[in-house]
Amino acid sequence: MTKRTLLPLLLLVCALIAGGCSGGNHSPSGNAAAEGEGAAAASPPVSPLKGQTFTMLVESNPSWPYDANWPVWGWLQEATGASLKVSVPSGKLEETVQLNVASGSLPDISMLLNLSDANKFGQQGAFVNILDYTEQMPHFKKWMEQYPDLVQSNMAPDGKLYMFPNQGFGETNRMSWMYREDIFKQNNLAVPATYDELYTVLKKLKELYPDSYPLSFRMGKSLNSNLTRILGPNFGTSDTYYYDQATGELGYGPTEEGYRTMVEYLNKFTNEQLIPPNWLTVDTKQWQDLMSTNKSFITFDYLSRIDFFNKPLRADNPEFTLAFMAPPAGPGGQQLNPYTSFLQSGMTVSSNSKQIGPVMQYIDFFYSEEGRTLASWGKEGETYTIENGLKKLNSDFTDITDFRKKTGLSTHGTYTWIDYDAHLALASDELKAAYEQAAAYDGPFRPIPSFTDEEQEVLSTTGQAVDKHREENISKFIMGIRPLSEWAQYVAEADKLGLEQVKETYKKAYERMLSEK
Repeated sequence: MTKRTLLPLLLLVCALIAGGCSGGNHSPSGNAAAEGEGAAAASPPVSPLKGQTFTMLVESNPSWPYDANWPVWGWLQEATGASLKVSVPSGKLEETVQLNVASGSLPDISMLLNLSDANKFGQQGAFVNILDYTEQMPHFKKWMEQYPDLVQSNMAPDGKLYMFPNQGFGETNRMSWMYREDIFKQNNLAVPATYDELYTVLKKLKELYPDSYPLSFRMGKSLNSNLTRILGPNFGTSDTYYYDQATGELGYGPTEEGYRTMVEYLNKFTNEQLIPPNWLTVDTKQWQDLMSTNKSFITFDYLSRIDFFNKPLRADNPEFTLAFMAPPAGPGGQQLNPYTSFLQSGMTVSSNSKQIGPVMQYIDFFYSEEGRTLASWGKEGETYTIENGLKKLNSDFTDITDFRKKTGLSTHGTYTWIDYDAHLALASDELKAAYEQAAAYDGPFRPIPSFTDEEQEVLSTTGQAVDKHREENISKFIMGIRPLSEWAQYVAEADKLGLEQVKETYKKAYERMLSEK
């Protein structure tokens, strides 16, 4: 056979082989062998990204510092064909990103910790509009149809998408009420379902344990970062601005009657020493001490605190049991927790990248079922096994922090969509049950809209003045420094500071966001 006839024949054979491989199915049904279902193993497809290298900037978390030798990088390369050249900032990630934007030296992929920066720099032209590339990302396109609200919540004011949204990992932010189940059982106390019942049981606990403050919590940077954020839904209100889609009206919780009722209860709790007198400054360490030494019995925080307290404290007190508690309902409110199970951080792609298309294909992998499994559980046989159809993490991981430290999974730049069951796989049965129970008390998902530069100017001036006024005066009302008889005056003061202008700014941003749905 001559070279002239041999070459076309070879090309034909290669085409047939490539065609047979390109139909590789990465869905669960197409991955039966990997899932241990006994199907014959197929030859892996040749990745179109094989041999490509992308640059990426991520933050190094002190709890699991970045490690170039984490096995996750190898697993991602095996799955996608692409390798990563990862860098971490010497200082704060936000400052490094800002410098990179200013100098035009962004890596292919940058992990950003907040959506506002992604949208701000995106509108300046630093990041690509992801929506321009959805035809190259079939998995992400399908994912967007499955989670339209999450996509909508990430949209910039110009109607573009600059940060890849994520789902699943936000479960780490789930917050709820919790109580000392062992103490309640020991004293035949009923779990409160209303705030009047809560007041009664707090009074009884104070009587039984005079040196205690039966209800305690740790404060964040502001009142509405923890305290009023959690309690607001119990009184049919919110800790901040919110859009009521049913009425088309923009509400502001801290001037509503339900909010005033909430403050009344907190004032009563303060006066009767049912909460610590220094509640406004209680930090994490002080709160942990109260909860671990029988000085406090009811709290609200991240649900994962159940294992955080129970596991170590049972060494000395086997009966110690912090358990999920359904949120109590106040007058005019419901037994609801605010929806906190979301995360607005993620990956962005530089508009100056020479590999935008391939980078998009790489990130698209994370939105596939195969990518979700890898990002959540790792690699079968190395980090998990399948028993009776269920995945089970290997016993050499003590907890989820150990899992992250050893594998690099669930660290920045390694996920967009995860199966949170992987995190709960190392949790106690009590915590697993708590997650199931808590979901029944979720309030509505209320995404925060993105703002234009002009709107941001209003928020950073008038909005901050209103916020400062709220922080100062709500604290005074709770502590009794300012009488609640002056509530109407407080509302008038907020109006005078420009509250209506801020509400109109939020309303415009919300309506724009909803129109893009």
